[in-house]
Amino acid sequence: MTNGFGRATSEEPADTDIPLEDDEHPFEDAHLKPGLQLSGPSPTPATIQQQTLTSFHEEEAKREMEGGDEFIEINVTSPHKVGDGMSSYMAYKVTTNTNLTYFKKNKPEVNRRFSDFLGLRDKLTEKYLQNGRIIPPAPDKSVIGMTKVKMSKEDETSNQSEFVEKRRASLERYLNRTASHPNLRVDPDFREFLELDAELPKANQTAALSGKNVMKLISKVGDRVSQYTTKMEETDQWFEEKTVMIDNLDLQLRKLLVATESLVDYRKALSGHTYSLSKSLGMLGSAEDNSKLSAAIAQLAEVEEKVEKVHEQQAKDDFYLLSELVHDYIGIVGAVKDAFNERVKAWQSWQSVQRDLNKRRENKVKAELASKQDRVNQLRQEIAENERQLDMAQENFEKISRIIKKEFDAFDVKKCKDFKDTITKYLENMLKSQESLVTHWERFLPEIKQMEP
Repeated sequence: MTNGFGRATSEEPADTDIPLEDDEHPFEDAHLKPGLQLSGPSPTPATIQQQTLTSFHEEEAKREMEGGDEFIEINVTSPHKVGDGMSSYMAYKVTTNTNLTYFKKNKPEVNRRFSDFLGLRDKLTEKYLQNGRIIPPAPDKSVIGMTKVKMSKEDETSNQSEFVEKRRASLERYLNRTASHPNLRVDPDFREFLELDAELPKANQTAALSGKNVMKLISKVGDRVSQYTTKMEETDQWFEEKTVMIDNLDLQLRKLLVATESLVDYRKALSGHTYSLSKSLGMLGSAEDNSKLSAAIAQLAEVEEKVEKVHEQQAKDDFYLLSELVHDYIGIVGAVKDAFNERVKAWQSWQSVQRDLNKRRENKVKAELASKQDRVNQLRQEIAENERQLDMAQENFEKISRIIKKEFDAFDVKKCKDFKDTITKYLENMLKSQESLVTHWERFLPEIKQMEP
């Protein structure tokens, strides 16, 4: 059954005077707005305060803002459909609150469609992934979910609204994770995305991106030769250990995601069955002739209705707090793997240039033996260029290795903090739910005991 919550180097750009290297914590403060927040009111028990990955960090975010430190906080709100039928699309209001000096406005507001978010991620990936940066992933596409939204009417707000809310929250977390990276948040395309109050050009209409220099061409060589080059023999123990660790982490996260989704299904089903039980008890009470027994059954029906609301809230906590965190980190681990793969490409490019250099040196020796001076002079120039490219390729490989280590260390710290904070809040909410259940039953038990036959 469905649960209603279904999932649907080259130099870096020098367009800013903000330092782009030597960042110590590229994912610091992503927790300011990484979560989910229901746009509209929802029926929740009065004894339980609904918490999401967004709301339970709001106080910490406010403290940082009031403290005068640098901050950037992004909200994605007001999802609305533009147009009709299959040509329609969803647009979102993106509001940024920041004191960063390289933004032209302190609180810009713009409207963006889903494809704009994907285009932003593509641009950042094009610029920074080749240098070993970990680029936060954008939310997944969902053709089926979006088709249902496009064909739905204005008054159809059940599954479609849940899909839109899930996507809205995912987009918000994506932007805040990107904004928390000191290299990405100063990028001109990212700032334009947040500040330009106009429709953004589509990806295929966007001007050529910066950074297309000699090292990027060398990187392209790595792409071409990757299909037939031998597997890289890892000589760095750190990378060897982290590669094994990240593969295992990916596997365990995927298993955990299956478990959390099953838990959401179970809790949703439990809520539905408890609701059915409440209604059946109510009907039984109305059919009972004994007034005292009828009143007791009716009261039991009311308790079961309250219990159903608690189970419903538990299902939301299972999904919005736990399952979505796991889902997000599967994507982030994929981004870490992409960065590691860029290092492999850089090594392959380095080796490819080395092979070319060796061939030219061999040809030069043959040309010298054949007394072909013109050919010798030509090869001497080519060898000099090859040697320059070799130095650059080696430097690029070493630079990517250094950057990845720093990025990974920051990722690891942020991962631990995210899981600690989220699991703590999840357990607190579960305790509140159990306390609420105990309260409902404790109030009912003395009354049913006092009932006389």
